[in-house]
Amino acid sequence: MIKYSRLRPRIFPINGDADPAEIDRAQSLDKTTTLNREKNKEIGRVGIVDFRRGIPTVTYRLTQNEYGNIEFWRKLSNKDDTTDTISMHDSHFDTSWFDIAGYLTDDDGNFLGTELYPDLRLAGFSISIGSPEDIVERGFDFTGERSYLLQGNNAYYIYLRKDVATGDLLSGNAVEIEIGAGSYTNYPDPVANPDLTGSDAVKYLWRVVKVRGNTSTNLEADTDYSYDSGTNKITVEDCQAGDIIKVWYTASTYISGQDPFTLNDADKGSIDADAVDLYFYVPASGKPGSEDYLHKIQSIAIDVTFDRADYKEIGNDEIILRGVNEYTASITISRFLHDFIIEEAMRAVSTGYGVIDLDQFVDNLSLIVKIYEDDSKSSFKLGYKLTNLSPTEERGATAIDEYETRDVTLEGEELIITTNPTTLGI
Repeated sequence: MIKYSRLRPRIFPINGDADPAEIDRAQSLDKTTTLNREKNKEIGRVGIVDFRRGIPTVTYRLTQNEYGNIEFWRKLSNKDDTTDTISMHDSHFDTSWFDIAGYLTDDDGNFLGTELYPDLRLAGFSISIGSPEDIVERGFDFTGERSYLLQGNNAYYIYLRKDVATGDLLSGNAVEIEIGAGSYTNYPDPVANPDLTGSDAVKYLWRVVKVRGNTSTNLEADTDYSYDSGTNKITVEDCQAGDIIKVWYTASTYISGQDPFTLNDADKGSIDADAVDLYFYVPASGKPGSEDYLHKIQSIAIDVTFDRADYKEIGNDEIILRGVNEYTASITISRFLHDFIIEEAMRAVSTGYGVIDLDQFVDNLSLIVKIYEDDSKSSFKLGYKLTNLSPTEERGATAIDEYETRDVTLEGEELIITTNPTTLGI
């Protein structure tokens, strides 16, 4: 059997100058594949003619402890390791494209294979603190059309990267990559997909992508690249210095001297609610101050959903265009009612203002979530900032022998994730 400690998840960004990484601090992975098959019947026949095989739908839900590291956010948005700020509003997630692979080992340490979910897109995410005694949690929803179990000779999912230099360019600006030689001496030989027929490029290579500047191109086998299984050489056409060539394939062993999952012992296992600062304010009044700090908060939930615009084409069952029509960020803050600081902020008035008219709540509020390493708050790790928020609902509850609670829900579509406190404006 496979225990949680024997499933080693890894994300493979496809677009951009972003390399794979293990998925740290994962708590649960829920995967569902719906095959979308419909029965075909006809008048005059008892029973089924056959099944119409639709394109499968894959949903993937990941929960993760917040650990104050932006790495996974970078991989989801296909950004390189120098990126310190990721913006939802600047379309960083629109065209993101990635695989998630789980390397599977049984209790005896025997490698069984790889559970692969390719060509995923981000459909939404959440950041939540359930109570003052809880940890901060992240949640992610992915969507795709395929899932595979890789085993036997195809058990390992392999990623190879080539940074093209001037000296790599051959006649016609082609670039040659020899697996098992030079920089790729430790790489295993590709193994053909037993389901496929055709050229070596079609059978042996899962995907080849060329990154040039800000453009990533999924290359076409036998047109943009070729592969010779006898020499283990990949030839990619029409290259130039500075290009990045990214290759994926399956093999019977992993890269010699490497492990698909490297344990992260540098970051904390989780971050508690007492290591978080919350600020709620109207930006027009300047930077948030101590008067904008939220006290007595019992829980907070940030839920982001994407109205994705991912399109196929006639004659092809693959996604060819990726985008997002609209983002929606919904925030719910729950507290004990002891003052009216939240209502005063939503009304954009000073403390003690005489009349709080709910109908005059403003629609340009900001919420900052600052996450520190621990409750000493001496080491800032990560921040979330939501802007142009509008209140949409306020609820209260009173019960015998209980203090009154008050919940407020706000909605917007702008969020940034950053390791730079200056970007938060505080």
